[in-house]
Amino acid sequence: MQESFLSAPQGSVTLATRGDWTVLRPLLITSIGQTLEMVLATLVIGGFLGLVLGILLYGTRPGNLFENTAIYRILSFIVNIIRPIPFIIFLAAMQPLTIKVVGTSIGTTAAIFPMIIMCTVATSRLVEQNLLPVDPGVIEAARAMGASKFTIIRTVLIPEALSPLILAYAFLFVSLLDMSAMAGYIGGGGLGNFAIAYGYQKFDPTVTWTAVIIMIVLVQAVQALANAIVKHRQRRTS
Repeated sequence: MQESFLSAPQGSVTLATRGDWTVLRPLLITSIGQTLEMVLATLVIGGFLGLVLGILLYGTRPGNLFENTAIYRILSFIVNIIRPIPFIIFLAAMQPLTIKVVGTSIGTTAAIFPMIIMCTVATSRLVEQNLLPVDPGVIEAARAMGASKFTIIRTVLIPEALSPLILAYAFLFVSLLDMSAMAGYIGGGGLGNFAIAYGYQKFDPTVTWTAVIIMIVLVQAVQALANAIVKHRQRRTS
């Protein structure tokens, strides 16, 4: 039997136990773990793949290290096709491929796969845009000194753009939290699923706002960490 795209929320809370935090607390802890699993796995894998793709987009642009107009146009076209798709629609569209790759279209792992693809595409544009302002003169100086293209990327290009890239990845974390909230539609769990299943659907705003506040705290913590790292780098280079 074909798997249903929509699945019932994990666990169950009846109206009789609504507001009973002895039941809700372990579900909340599990949901936090699922959200962190989805976001961190996607950020590491998709963030790395997006960095590579972003460097390729930058490098194959006319006048850059790996200038190749044909490859740039193909990569840019693919990115431009995927990026505008709302993630909830992308989840549905990716269901057949998710089943082939992961073996199921339901659960946290099934949510991570399409999240990685969307993250890779989104990250690639962020990386490309943050590499473009790097002074071409610095790159030309490195080339004149005999540095290879990959050495230039590793020792010149990325270090020069590292501060804006750190802030870009912090912004990406927020987008991934948003994606993880939609993962509840495929039984991925997480705080989004917790807020909808045990808050909104059970008419319990306390549950909903608990999930919202936790997500806000996560965002603020990551943004503060990114700002602190960038500030520390600026002090060292000034």
